[in-house]
This record gives sequence, C-alpha cells and structure tokens, in this order.
Amino acid sequence: MLDIKFLRENPEAVKENIKNKFQEDKLPLVDEVIALDKEYREAITEADRLRADRNRLSKEIGGLMAKGKREEADAVKKQVTDAANTLSELEKKEADLSEKITGIMMVIPQMIDPSVPIGRDDSENVELERFGEPYVPDFEIPYHTEIMERLNGIDLDSARRVAGNGFYYLMGDIARLHSAVIAYARDFMIDRGFTYCVPPFMIRSNVVTGVMSFAEMDSMMYKIEGEDLYLIGTSEHSMIGKFIDQIIPEDKLPITLTSYSPCFRKEKGAHGLEERGVYRIHQFEKQEMIVVCRPDQSMEWFDKLWKNTVDLFRSLDIPVRTLECCSGDLADLKVKSLDVEAWSPRQKKYFEVGSCSTLGDAQARRLKIRVSGEKGKYIAHTLNNTVVAPPRMLIAFLENNLNEDGSVRIPEALRPYMGGKSIIGRKD
Repeated sequence: MLDIKFLRENPEAVKENIKNKFQEDKLPLVDEVIALDKEYREAITEADRLRADRNRLSKEIGGLMAKGKREEADAVKKQVTDAANTLSELEKKEADLSEKITGIMMVIPQMIDPSVPIGRDDSENVELERFGEPYVPDFEIPYHTEIMERLNGIDLDSARRVAGNGFYYLMGDIARLHSAVIAYARDFMIDRGFTYCVPPFMIRSNVVTGVMSFAEMDSMMYKIEGEDLYLIGTSEHSMIGKFIDQIIPEDKLPITLTSYSPCFRKEKGAHGLEERGVYRIHQFEKQEMIVVCRPDQSMEWFDKLWKNTVDLFRSLDIPVRTLECCSGDLADLKVKSLDVEAWSPRQKKYFEVGSCSTLGDAQARRLKIRVSGEKGKYIAHTLNNTVVAPPRMLIAFLENNLNEDGSVRIPEALRPYMGGKSIIGRKD
C-alpha cells in the first residue's frame, strides 16, 4: 500500500505507474482518494479546533460558577454540549473517511522499480541469464507422472477418490525423494545463515489482507468456514505476518528466515496437459525464504535471494534460467520480481519453479511493521523467494536425472538425504 502523503504529492507519477501496469480502470481512484483525503484532513482540523474550544470553555465554567454567574455558566455549558455533539459527528465522519481512503489505497498498485520492463503479461517477461547447459537425451522422456508410476511412486486415482482432482499420493522412493529435497533445501538455507522456522499453516483475515491483494486472495485462498482463518497459500504469508504491529530495533535487521510449510491453493480454471499431474495442484509443500530489512538493503537482498535458488538447483545438476517479470505480470504489492525456471528436457523448454520478489514497504505498511532507528521510526521492507517447491521441482529433477532404463540418478549432494542411494531403480 502506498503512503498517502506520497500519492498526495505525486498523483501523476502514481497514475503513470497504473498505466504501466495496464490497469487504466483504476486511474479515477487517484483523484477520488485525493479528494477524500482533503476532506478527511479538514475534518481533523475542525475536530481539533472544537476540542481546543471545549477545553477552554470548560475552564470558563468553573470560573463563572465560582463568581456566582450561574446563567452565564449555563450558557457556556450549552456551548460545550453543542461542541461535543458536533465533535461526535466529526469523529464519525473521520472514521468513515479513513475507512474509504484505506479501501481505495489497498487497491492502488505499489510503485514498481524503474528497472522493471514494461509489458502487458508474462509473454513479455525478459530472460536475463542461463545457468547450466540444457540437455536433451537421445531417448524419449515420458510425462512426469508416467516416470513416477513406473517407479510405483504416485497414485492419482486413489487421490481423486479421496479428495478430487488436484491431489496425489506420493509413494516409496518418490515420496522419500520429495522429503529429501525439502530437508536438503532446509539445510542449504541454514548453511547460508537463515534461521529455520515452521510457521502456523492458518492465518487471520487481517494478515491475509496485509500480505496480498484482494484479487490474489480471491483466486488463491481457502477460508475455514465459520472462523476468521484461512489456509496459507505459501508460508510467506504467516512468516511476514509474524511481525504484524511490531516495532523492530534497527540493529536487529536484517531478519532472514527460511520456512517449511504445506501450501493450499484454489488454482481456479482449466489448464493444459503440461499443467496436469503434479504441476498445478491444490496442496503441496514448500521451503521458502523471507527477509525483513531496511529500505536501503532491499535491492541487495533481492539479488541474494534469487541466487540462492539458482545455486540450489545447480547443486542438483538442474539447468535453470532467470526471467525479469514485466510490469503487467507483477502482483499489485510487488515492486520487482524475478522468476527462476528449470529446464525440461521433455518439453525442450524452461518452466517456472520459483519466484523472488521485493514488495518494498507495501506489506509492512499494511501490517504496521516498523523499525526504530537513530533517526526515528520508519516502515520496513519485505522480500520473499521460493527455495524449492517439490512437486514442480520433482518434475525437473526426474526429467534431468532420468536414465534410459527408467531409473533415476541421485546427485551427490542429495544422497545423504536418501540413505546413501545413488539411484532409484525401476520396479516392474
């Protein structure tokens, strides 16, 4: 959420930012919120004047009563009562205006970083760099669920009967591989100085609206019926929410955390063949990283975060590339975002396995996460990045490590987490 003072002083820059995000329908909101803000500040000024008058007149009443001037005192009392009634109306007006202003400000998108390329959607994202050589073997690579099924590693039919589409049972060595990847990612991030955390998997509505836009909330979140609780779509939500209404001493920054959680997402709409299987599902597990830092540190941490993901995938012999997300592909709270994509030898192209974002002060302003420093209090900056999400990561892992006989090679870094196994053999 933008600072209302910034919007008030830079309305044309805010409008240009809205245009760059191809959300022209939101342009009238800028003038509307400016008018409401003017009315709100005028109401505050008038209320302050009435309070001052009330205090002055209240003192006069005592003096008049002491002098026996009862009629004059009663007249002043009536003025105090009238002022109190007017003040009560003004205070209600202030509350109503404040609510309207906040509602609009929650919809106006965050200012994007000047380095973000301007584009309408993800088709205009910009490739930045490739890491590792993409490789296509001289044998056919089956669809990922077929690889798993040949290893007795997945049961989609039972999952459909139990929970419907978008769920799965992982079995045997594939289930173990899934857990091994999560454990390896956890230790990988701990070795890089991040503190490990297992957060709540449900959060209240005030945290949900603090960490994401209303559009994201509607398309992603599952609500617990009859309770003010939502299942998290990613542990970033509860990890950032951990600091709600907190004032953090500046010398405690940056705060760097890596978290494990299951994730739950609606994933509305129909998807093509390549997004079936375990690519786009309602429940999965993920290792995440988040940072809370000073504003001047956020871009430095942005580069550190995405490089962690690249390094992890390369340590498992999976080629990846990075994409700069264009303006139209950025969620409203994001200042800058970069996707990490893994190579698919079967599709002969890259696909998304992680996303790194800096949200500037957007989440922190909504959640009132402040920092106390030598020069006073200010709003913190927050960042997040996927370390690894095994369902998609497993697709890249299996395709890039598949042998012609159907067995799967285990890279050396992962073998301690697989009981020393160097290969998952085919089970006919």
